[in-house]
Amino acid sequence: MVLLSGPNMAGNEIKYVTDCLETGWVSSVGKYVTQFEEMTAQFAGTKYAVATSCGTTALHICLILQKVTAQDLIIAPNITFIASINSIKYMGANVALIDVDKDTWQLDLDLLQEFLETETEQRNNICYHKKTNKRIPVIMPVHVLGNMCDMDRLLALAKKHNIIIIEDSTEALGSYYKGKHAGSFGLMGTFSYNGNKIITTGGGGMIVTNDEELAKKAKHLTTQAKSDAFEYVHDEIGYNYRLVNVAAAMGVAQMEQLPGFINKKKEITEFYKNAFSKVADIEFQKLTEHVLPNNWLPTISTTKQKQILKALNDAGLQSRPFWVPMNKLPMFVNEIYFTHNDLSNKVYQNCLSLPCSTYITNEQLEQVAKTVLNNF
Repeated sequence: MVLLSGPNMAGNEIKYVTDCLETGWVSSVGKYVTQFEEMTAQFAGTKYAVATSCGTTALHICLILQKVTAQDLIIAPNITFIASINSIKYMGANVALIDVDKDTWQLDLDLLQEFLETETEQRNNICYHKKTNKRIPVIMPVHVLGNMCDMDRLLALAKKHNIIIIEDSTEALGSYYKGKHAGSFGLMGTFSYNGNKIITTGGGGMIVTNDEELAKKAKHLTTQAKSDAFEYVHDEIGYNYRLVNVAAAMGVAQMEQLPGFINKKKEITEFYKNAFSKVADIEFQKLTEHVLPNNWLPTISTTKQKQILKALNDAGLQSRPFWVPMNKLPMFVNEIYFTHNDLSNKVYQNCLSLPCSTYITNEQLEQVAKTVLNNF
């Protein structure tokens, strides 16, 4: 099987993990946790980074820090991995799902603006949803596949309506808008290090922010809110959400290779674009202006999605469809879905992601291209 996006452990992973095992620092305390946080903050251009057990827990902590409650409504795109919306539901809050742009597959900012202008109102500089009377404290953009929406416009809309931004940048490590890294635009941002991401720690996540108080509170909450270095004194409800040192050791080794991984992903994407350039029925995700993506997961849109998915996977070339739109999942059918043309469903029905591990060979890329082209 040629994996869709497998982990590349060609660096110092074994060396650093072995160091953890030999010294006994294998749990949530150790030098690699600190080093991984520092490397991530520097790379993302933020002052602080706090490692977590996964991207979902990173988002959950961000929402906790904003004191989101069951009386709130959080805005998010309808096309995302379910973790984004799960983190909101952990807080008991409701979701306003906004349809996506037909070309970039990101949060549709025209729809967002319309929703904010027609469905919300300001009371004492707080945004409320008029029909449900729920407060709207947060917009959670998701940088789908490492692309981003027009962040200048998003920031302006959020500021105008007194809403903060928490960026789900879990797929966008190495992506930039006007030279500024994903995750550094909002009050807080998050990354994920799942096995299929551009770098991996097996699991794991990260919170980034420029706010010192939020960073300190995030670290406190993720370590069970233990307030005494010796005694088991805890001053509030905490969470066992810290990344362990062994995983962080992998993360340090992966960060050392990240620039090379980004270059390889770009080469893979360019190969596929050239290979399918003459097929009118194949379209790639359109990049938002000023975005330099990490090209994490090359994905095409075609009316022959199901046929090509079957052909690729039958040939041992792992390919995956897009996520089912959030409004179509049984847990979220009663949430608000703001749309005119339900473009999320079209994206879901037509899109599939292609094999793109950073160690994929030219022969394997040619095999993928040939298999796809044989269906036209």
